[in-house]
Amino acid sequence: MVLLHIKHGDEDQFLLKETCSTSIENLTQEVTKIYNGRLKVQRVCAAPNEKMKQVLKATVEEAKALISKKQIQANVCVTIDMVKDALDQLRGAVMIVYPMGLPPYDPIRMEFEDKEDLAGTHASLEVIEESEAQLWWAGKELKKTNQLSDYVGKNEKTKIIVKIQKKGQGAPAREPVISGEDQKQMILFYHKRQEELKKLEENDDDACLDSEWADSHALKRQFHGVKDIKWRPR
Repeated sequence: MVLLHIKHGDEDQFLLKETCSTSIENLTQEVTKIYNGRLKVQRVCAAPNEKMKQVLKATVEEAKALISKKQIQANVCVTIDMVKDALDQLRGAVMIVYPMGLPPYDPIRMEFEDKEDLAGTHASLEVIEESEAQLWWAGKELKKTNQLSDYVGKNEKTKIIVKIQKKGQGAPAREPVISGEDQKQMILFYHKRQEELKKLEENDDDACLDSEWADSHALKRQFHGVKDIKWRPR
């Protein structure tokens, strides 16, 4: 199974597993459904008033955990069934709190019935309709007429970063050659090295030349396993 790390812009979204033989059209549909489904779960979790939040708190936390971006760090793939489970949990909890049902105009009920009106909201900018969705990898648009194997070959153990976005936005920014964490470590190493060199320049005492680290042959002896050998007569 190919492991796909889905992103929108620079933001992590979720992990997904697919076979190399998966068509890009089906892949695009699935990625879009999960992407939009996660947004719906987040909107429902944010919509309850304070009284509802107290009653629904545990269910809300469980639902949010199912579709959380932290699933990436846990190496857990998200499926459309997991998104549906999260919505079903929320729907069941709301029915317990409001056994007579919510009014037709209630935003949570409208979300459950897919009648939500997001016009003029920030949420409307996040949603991507399936007909407008595009997937990109390594600066290339994944054409819906192709299969995943046309891009990654037939190695089922491949891991790639795929970005979803709307048509007409051009190619998304490519991923950096090194990760942000690796870059941070390199900068820390550079600054540490600069500090060490600065201290050496300020040290006028030649006694430091007798130190082990100043021995140009120390590293060679260590590799040959002859470190700390002392020569003395028997």
